[in-house]
Amino acid sequence: MLVLDPTGRAREAETAELIARGPACPADVLGVQVWAVSDPDVLADLLKDPRIAKDGLQHWPDYEPVAAGWPLALWVTARNMSTTDVDHHRRLRRLVSTALTPRQIAALTPRIEEMTAGLLDEIAAAGADGTPVDLRGQLARALPILVISHLLGLPDELRDSFCRYVDGVFDTTLTPEQSQANNAALYTVISGLVAAKREQPGDDMTSLLITARDTEGDGSALTEAELFDTLMLVVAAGYETTVNLIDNSIALLLTHASQLELVCEGKAGWDDVVEESLRRDAPLAHLPMRYALEDIELPGGVTVHRGEAIIASYGAAGRHPSRHGDSGAVFDVTRSAKDHLAFGHGPHFCLGAPLARLEARTALRALFERFPRLALAPGVELEPVDSLISNGHRVLPVVLEGIEPA
Repeated sequence: MLVLDPTGRAREAETAELIARGPACPADVLGVQVWAVSDPDVLADLLKDPRIAKDGLQHWPDYEPVAAGWPLALWVTARNMSTTDVDHHRRLRRLVSTALTPRQIAALTPRIEEMTAGLLDEIAAAGADGTPVDLRGQLARALPILVISHLLGLPDELRDSFCRYVDGVFDTTLTPEQSQANNAALYTVISGLVAAKREQPGDDMTSLLITARDTEGDGSALTEAELFDTLMLVVAAGYETTVNLIDNSIALLLTHASQLELVCEGKAGWDDVVEESLRRDAPLAHLPMRYALEDIELPGGVTVHRGEAIIASYGAAGRHPSRHGDSGAVFDVTRSAKDHLAFGHGPHFCLGAPLARLEARTALRALFERFPRLALAPGVELEPVDSLISNGHRVLPVVLEGIEPA
């Protein structure tokens, strides 16, 4: 059985091993046995297969012991659209989707451009004397939390707390006790947000969801738990994935000068960078959990038995040789086939994918236009975040005026 490294430091070796072991292989996730599915075709089929469920409460025999003491229990016990099926999933997804229509996302473009420009001004001031600047913290992390704060009506004083505790949800090096304490702190912040919006509602997603909780009388109303868990999901999904997308895209461009040159010459666009980054370094390397409703035979003679858990290994799927031959690990912005599953597939495809793409595209274009000589800080060796789920870097230190090669 492949034991997934909770620190994220073995990811390259794990990716190769997952691919070598076939379409799906047994894996250990912090002491819990799952099937890790890495073949993109098999994974795409499973993600839309009605024989695969998301509701562990109903369909996972190990639910009770895991819920009681697993560091990632929140990924299973939360009641939102990522852990529900069919009617409940549609009901919860519909409520959130009303605030993320294509028109509403497009309308955010000027605001996101304005936010990005303000952050770049701060970055320019911080790095004016050659001091290294952490672009993960000051751009990749800062922009998504500004955007999600705008969408949710999150007060300035709650942003740092939200970021810190959401980071903890993805940190797979925490003990069960630390994880439980982190989750409790996160829900305390969410409770404060809900209380503030009940007292003084605004034109934001939190107020919209509270209205659905408090006034819907047709059976579609949220429970209090669903309200809190949906807000948690919106923050976690809308924040963490986008942070890693921007972080990874910058790192890839700064370590592949020829690819950045292609973009600067107009031979590839920023959309190409975003999609190739999503494919090559999926923001979430693995995503728990799904459950088999019956025995399912997979290619290669593998049978996932009823009640067994499945994780989507998006990191390995994006580089899989069945789609990309021997070039899966190569970052190539001119690649013709950039298809990937980084935002999922089927009924649970990420609602925020268009927004994440917009944020990344805006941030990358503005960053490299503002700082054309941007470079990694000298002597930097990038380290992964402490997670087997989240795929990004602890810090991304750069200098704004790097020395051009002779």
